Amino acid sequence: MILKKSLLMGMGALMALAGQAQNADYSLPRVTPFSGVNDYRTWSLGAWGGVSMPVTPFGNNDFKRLGVDQLSAIYGISLKKQIYHGFGLQADVMRGQVKGHIKSAQSNWPYQQTAGQNTLITDHFKTNIDLAASLSGVFTLGTINWLNRQATVLPYISAGGGYMRFHTQVGENGASDNYVNNQGMAVDEKPDASTAFYIPVGVGAKFNVATGINLDLSYHTNFINHAYFDGVTGSGHNDKFSGVRLGIEFALGNRNKPQLAVVNAPAQLAMDLYERNQDLKRQIDQANEHNQQAIEGLRGQLEDAKKDSDGDGVADIFDKCPNTENGVRVDGAGCPLPQPKQIIKQEKVVVTQQDRKIVDEAIKDLEFDLGKATIRPASYPSLDRVAELLVNKHFSLKLAGHTDNTGSNALNMRLSKERAESVKSYLVSKGANASRIEAVGYGSSQPIATNDTPEGRQQNRRVEFTLY
Repeated sequence: MILKKSLLMGMGALMALAGQAQNADYSLPRVTPFSGVNDYRTWSLGAWGGVSMPVTPFGNNDFKRLGVDQLSAIYGISLKKQIYHGFGLQADVMRGQVKGHIKSAQSNWPYQQTAGQNTLITDHFKTNIDLAASLSGVFTLGTINWLNRQATVLPYISAGGGYMRFHTQVGENGASDNYVNNQGMAVDEKPDASTAFYIPVGVGAKFNVATGINLDLSYHTNFINHAYFDGVTGSGHNDKFSGVRLGIEFALGNRNKPQLAVVNAPAQLAMDLYERNQDLKRQIDQANEHNQQAIEGLRGQLEDAKKDSDGDGVADIFDKCPNTENGVRVDGAGCPLPQPKQIIKQEKVVVTQQDRKIVDEAIKDLEFDLGKATIRPASYPSLDRVAELLVNKHFSLKLAGHTDNTGSNALNMRLSKERAESVKSYLVSKGANASRIEAVGYGSSQPIATNDTPEGRQQNRRVEFTLY
């Protein structure tokens, strides 16, 4: 029970220490998946110590029960080569002691006949392990930490073989300090050494506490190909003993490389793919941003290419004759096309005396309302004859309105212009070509009589018709 409590307390302390290690952020160098073991540290060196026991979980053992007085110290060093993530070869060198005390009578222990009864001569033993060397295969069963690339707890099993050199002594019944060797020699005499092949089988777990540093807790049973290791002969089977070990392991090699034994390969592969995916996303985002900038630049160039500053229908990028005047026809290069020469045939206009008479009558009959541009109906017949003359003979006509000096100059100028425009509008309504009639107003600036008399002012209020 004491041993079980001690083991449970030790396991709890290691799990707490491993939990702290799991929370620590041990940065691992980036390793390319499937790149082989050259990117890792594969060698490690360890040292360990522990207690030995003459009992094991397996049957056919000379000792059935365990007491504190049967615990002894063992210690050793190890050198390991990790072959793959889950398998490695480990060489161990061990020294120490194994001792035991019989708890009940066994027929295969030495007795003597005393007073008609069998008396047990010896009831305890002590075996000194001078040197034991073995080579074992270590199989990592998995990892408790599936989230990080570096594992925290690594359970394992191991099995191997080696040779052991030892000295066994047995003690007299009732005298715990009195031992004799297997030849019956006294304890102070040097016993003969024995050599035997043995098979170490173990189960344990490694706890990664820092980069390249692991704590190792394990339980081993050693199967010895020898019948006198525990001082008991005639039992009909070879001996075995067990031990609990606590050690520390240091990874050897380049510190810039991760230790192969603690690398969580699936998690590392997943994280590597995630990191590569993130890098690819960043590259795509950068490429999209670059492409967007290029598209915006092309759009700007396209808008510049479509610009037509002079409005001649040819873009500036192709326009070889910029700043063409508005309305000028141009070719594909934006240069003006040759203009055909216009041949204007002048028709000879002949104004007869009869034509002048019609116009004079219209001038004489033309009357307006007082101070207005409204033509009185009495003037319509003579204006109709003038309109007919313009339509039939295609004459051009200039209408010049005049007033006397009564009123302001602005008023007279406006009234004279409006009266000339009023006559033009009437003639156009009768079919005359508006483009051949010009209407202007001169106000009181061109009198033909004096403005001092009513008769003179009457003559100055007029609209002159000029045919051409």
